[in-house]
Amino acid sequence: MDFLRPTTWDEALAAKADRPDAVPIQGGTDVMVEINMDVRRPAALLDLNQVAELREWTAVGDMCRVGAAVPYARIIEELAGPLPGLAQAARTVGSPQIRNRGSVGGNLGAASPAGDSHPPLLAAGAMVEVESRERGVRMIPADEFYLGVKRSALEPDELIRAVHVRPATGPQYFSKVGTRNAMVIAVCSFAIALHPGERRVGTGIGSAAPTPRRALEAEELLARELDWTAPLDPALTRRFGELCAAAAAPIDDVRGKAAYRVHAIGVMACRTLAWAWNDHLGKRAA
Repeated sequence: MDFLRPTTWDEALAAKADRPDAVPIQGGTDVMVEINMDVRRPAALLDLNQVAELREWTAVGDMCRVGAAVPYARIIEELAGPLPGLAQAARTVGSPQIRNRGSVGGNLGAASPAGDSHPPLLAAGAMVEVESRERGVRMIPADEFYLGVKRSALEPDELIRAVHVRPATGPQYFSKVGTRNAMVIAVCSFAIALHPGERRVGTGIGSAAPTPRRALEAEELLARELDWTAPLDPALTRRFGELCAAAAAPIDDVRGKAAYRVHAIGVMACRTLAWAWNDHLGKRAA
C-alpha cells in the first residue's frame, strides 16, 4: 500500500489525478477502521491531514464555506450559531476523540447512509464543493451527491474541498435514534430546517434508505398548508410525519428492523417540527 502525503491543495489534486485509485483520508475515522478490520485494502492512501486550508471555514457572501477537514469539535464550538442543525448532529458523533478528528468532508466522502452530518446538510440545502486538477471546481447540491450505499457523485480524480451552507434563517433540529446514548451509529436520524423567508421547510432522513434523502412530499405539504403565523395544526403535523415515514426505504439489519425505522422517522419528524415551530413562534412573539 502506497502512502501519499501532500502538504498543499495543488499537491493533493495532482496526487489524486495521478493516482485516482488512492483513497483520501482526513480524520481517518472511517477508512482506518475498515483497513484494520480487513474490509478493504486500497492500493494507496492519500493523507490530506497536512493540507492546512481544508481545516478553515469562512463566511463567503451569504454562505458559510466549511473546509472539508474542519473537525466536528470546531463545528460545535464555532458554528452552532449559523449552522445549528449541523452542530447538533456533530454533537452526536462518536466520542470526543472522534469529534476532534472526524469531519464533514470525511463523512461525505464515505457516503454512508448512516452518516450523522448528511440529514442537516440536506435540510439546509447545502452544496458540496469538489475539485479535480484537470476539470477544476464544481458544486454539487447535497441531494444530488449521494448515489447509493457508500457511493457518491465524486469522479475518480476529484476531492472534496468544502461544503457551502447558508446560515440558518429559522430554527433547525436534528434527532437520532441509537442503541445507546453515545458512541453509536444511528439506527435512523432526521433533520429539519425552517426557512421562514421562503415559506418552506427542509428535511433530511438518515440511515433509513440506501442513501440519505429528503422527504419531498412532506416538504411540499408544509409549503402548501402551513400558516406561518399560527400554532401547528395537529392533523397537519401527523400528516407530515406520515409522509416523512413514507419517504424512508430501510432494511432490517443488526441495528434495527425496517418497520421500527419507518415508525421512528415518523415520530422524529413530528417532534422536530414541533420543536422548531415553537421556536419560530417564540421569536415572532419576541
